[in-house]
Parts: sequence; C-alpha cells; structure tokens
Amino acid sequence: MNPLRVAFAGTFAARVAEPVQAHLGISCDIIVDGEREIVSRIGEVDVLVTLAFTREMGEAARRLKLVQVPGAGLDRIDRSALPRGTWLANAYGHEVGIAEYVLGAMLTLTRSFARLDAALRHGTWESQWAVGVAPPPPWPELAGKTLGILGYGRIGQCVARRAHAFEMKVLAIRRNASESEPHGASVREPDALGDVLTRADYLAVTLPLTPETRGLLGERELRVMKPTAVLVNTSRAEIIDEDALYEALVDRRLRGAALDVWYRYPSSPGPTPPARRPFHELPNVLLTPHVSGWTEGMLEARAKLIAENIRRTARGEVPVNLIPSRE
Repeated sequence: MNPLRVAFAGTFAARVAEPVQAHLGISCDIIVDGEREIVSRIGEVDVLVTLAFTREMGEAARRLKLVQVPGAGLDRIDRSALPRGTWLANAYGHEVGIAEYVLGAMLTLTRSFARLDAALRHGTWESQWAVGVAPPPPWPELAGKTLGILGYGRIGQCVARRAHAFEMKVLAIRRNASESEPHGASVREPDALGDVLTRADYLAVTLPLTPETRGLLGERELRVMKPTAVLVNTSRAEIIDEDALYEALVDRRLRGAALDVWYRYPSSPGPTPPARRPFHELPNVLLTPHVSGWTEGMLEARAKLIAENIRRTARGEVPVNLIPSRE
C-alpha cells in the first residue's frame, strides 16, 4: 500500500508541517507548497492541510480524503467546492493564548504601558514621583468593570474565566444563550448586542467571520459605546468596519483598541501595511501582527490533533473536529 500523501499549503500551514511530522508515527509523503502552487499537485494528495480551499483546488483534486484546517476559522474554505466524500476538519488549541492576550492588551492600554516605557527611557517620569509637575490621574482598575464578549465559544469562555479572576462583570453574546454558563457570565442572544455595547467598559471580539458577522460593528454600533471603552479584536478584522473603527479612534469616541487581526496580510516578502487607514499613527492603538494565539501550547495542541487526523484518515476513520457537511 502506498503511503499517504499529505500536503501543507500556504505560509501558516507550512509553519506546522514540522511539528506535525514529529507526532505522526506513520510513513507519509510530505509536500509543502503555496496555496496557488499546490493546485498543480493536488491530484495526488490524500490530505490537504490549508487555511484556504478554492473551487480550483476542488476541481483538481482526484483522491482527496481530508481537508484539515490548521486553525478554527473556516472563512476561506469554499465548502461547496469540496469533492464529494471529502472530510473537513478544523483545529483549536489557541484559546488559552488568545485569552491571555486579551487580558494583557486590556491592561496595556488601560495603564498606558507603552507610553510610560517610552517616556521613562528618556528620563521623563509620568507619575506621582515627578518633581515640579502635577501627578497624572490615577489609573482605572479592571476590577468592577464590565467586559463584553462577542462570541462565546472556546475563546470567549476562556477569556471569561480570566476576567472573573480580575473581578470583572462579564456580558456575552452567543447564538444559543440557553446553554448553561459555568463561568459567571451573563450570556445573551444576538438581539442584545446594542445593550452589551452600551454597557461594556471593554469589548472582546471573538466571533467567527461569517456572512452574518461581516461588518457587524459599524459606525452606528461604535457610536453607542462608551468613550472610555477599550476594544480588543482577536477574531477577524472584517467583523469591524475599517473606516468606522479608524474614525472612532481618531475622534476619541473610543479610549483605545488592541488589534491583532487585519484588513491586509502579506502576499510577498517585505513591508505590508495592515490596513488602508493609518492605524499605526494613532497613539491609542496597540498593533500586533496576528500573534495572539501563536503560543507553544497552541502549536503542540494543533500538531497533535492534525497528526491524529492524518492517522485516522490512513485507517479510514472519521477525523476529530469533523465539520458537518452542508448537504
């Protein structure tokens, strides 16, 4: 029997190829290539590890058994293009890293750590210890504040557990609010979005990108938020209208934002501006290059899961985290 042929397509998938191989335990032919380049080779591929699946890929596939997404999001997967009988599965393991990022970003923006660090490197004490100048206002605390969480799946619940330890009140939005909630959050259905936005001192966006959530937060939604509110987006940039977010931050209708997901991503080596609007010029924005979930724990968890699903495919068994067919 010929060994399974496994392809890792795209920059992110290529990053997990080596860790996955370390956990495989079976002989496989491994291919690492770009998302476009893999099309010419996909006809002989049994398992495709990729963040994107296109109609062109589907038409070229002849023996594909599993499309394994090395992350949770399915927004770049054309599920209608999957060949009949091909399994689709995704992977998690990033929720702890993202939850830690959310709390860290909230503290960083609330306490102005970046500005204080930059000032003190030049000898300027922006504190009560400065001589001859008035002390700054005391910093707010997270304790007692309200955290709104849009999307209450694995990541949202992980954030809520940590916010609870900070003595925060948590309001969450989830499609099915009837499910039990063990983490002390008040879980609401999507029609309560306006109320959550109005009450939130902090807002964590952890929703998947779908046709329903694309552009969910526009000018109208951002205008109802408190001018002292801090927004943290670790999901997908397109959930928030780019122009509306930029203008809200410029006009200080939001205190600040931590943005880990973007409207543009690199397609070639060299500098790549992450958006059309110059968010990098704003002092009230923390910019990070989609790294909130890129942790040792995430890589280990995903490598093990993907390796397990490759072994299951070799045995003809249903993969873990199977995405149900839309048929």
